[in-house]
Amino acid sequence: MQYRTDRYGSELSVLGFGCMRFSKKGGGIDVDKAETEILEAYRAGVNYFDTAYIYGGSETAVGEIFERNGIRDKVRIATKLPQYLVTGRAALDRYFNEQLSRLRTDRVDYYLMHHLTDVAMWEKLKAVGIEEWLRAKKESGAIRNVGFSYHGGTEGFLKILNDWDWDLCQIQYNYFDEFAQAGVDGLKAAAARGIPVVVMEPLRGGKLVGMLPEPARQVMRESGRGWSPAEWGFRWLYNQPEVTVVLSGMNSVEMVRENCRTASEAGAGQFTERDFATLARVTREIRAREKVGCTGCRYCMPCPRGVDIPGTFRCYNAMYIESKRQGRFQYAQTVGLTREPAFADRCIGCGRCEKHCPQEIPIREKLKEADRALRPLPYRLGINAARRFLFRKAKTGGKKS
Repeated sequence: MQYRTDRYGSELSVLGFGCMRFSKKGGGIDVDKAETEILEAYRAGVNYFDTAYIYGGSETAVGEIFERNGIRDKVRIATKLPQYLVTGRAALDRYFNEQLSRLRTDRVDYYLMHHLTDVAMWEKLKAVGIEEWLRAKKESGAIRNVGFSYHGGTEGFLKILNDWDWDLCQIQYNYFDEFAQAGVDGLKAAAARGIPVVVMEPLRGGKLVGMLPEPARQVMRESGRGWSPAEWGFRWLYNQPEVTVVLSGMNSVEMVRENCRTASEAGAGQFTERDFATLARVTREIRAREKVGCTGCRYCMPCPRGVDIPGTFRCYNAMYIESKRQGRFQYAQTVGLTREPAFADRCIGCGRCEKHCPQEIPIREKLKEADRALRPLPYRLGINAARRFLFRKAKTGGKKS
């Protein structure tokens, strides 16, 4: 296993164990199976384990497994504050204490603000006193490092990144989504500030393995590398020194072994020009099924009406590359859940974006088409309900929330 360091010199395995996708049994987590997989990873050198409050049963399973194997002090636990549930100061201690109990520990090594999609979510936490609370927890040793996980656009990511003295951040990033969400610009901005970056969805939830079209698989075979689709994805990430940890939701021993082998062999600067060309061809084969030829370059941005143009097209394409449900879910998550609406129907047809598009996409026409497909009535209603919940006014008093 190879390691990269956090801000304070602690070694983190380049492969992290994502604990969201444990196998199920009898309506809950199959703890015995998860234990086998976790111990296989631990013995191979994995020391970073990522969970969250809302990963049903995950924190409890992780706490039980670490305790009964006596390895709590030999690993790093990352978990997350469910910021979307916080409406007042009292909730901060309530959720955190519950998490410590679940994890059977007296401290969290890396505590992240979960699923920020917009600066407004961070501002809401600030309004209830999160900054003072985090400082106090760090001083007491109950929290060792503070970070955030992010699912919005690049601009929002950069604002949050620069607004506080973070110890790490977590972003979705892979060779197909190089310019989506925080993207490569966010990755490099964090690295420039010395902030470690944890990567989630390195294989798009397995879709860069299980849903690769056959022509893309053929390109990989023809490369002569002998790498599996998963290995291609991980090696592309490990090639970048700005990436600190790559999370994988491993739910088989075979998967653990393959990913640990890759993490032991791959390193920064190993990719050749031919390797990059191979993945460029793979990406083109995937994009052949897209509805809009948007590369995510963002030359069309900013939109004077706040429309997230590349985000809209990325989700529209996902409807045809992955599934309609996935595309619509991504749109609701990354475009719909921002303080100021970024929906395509805000377009006023000024045409400024089209003047800057290198692909000469008829953006105004495609935005209308995309919005109709991405927001049928049930999704409109669901997004509106979610927005009311997430952006309700925070209570700053000490009453139980």
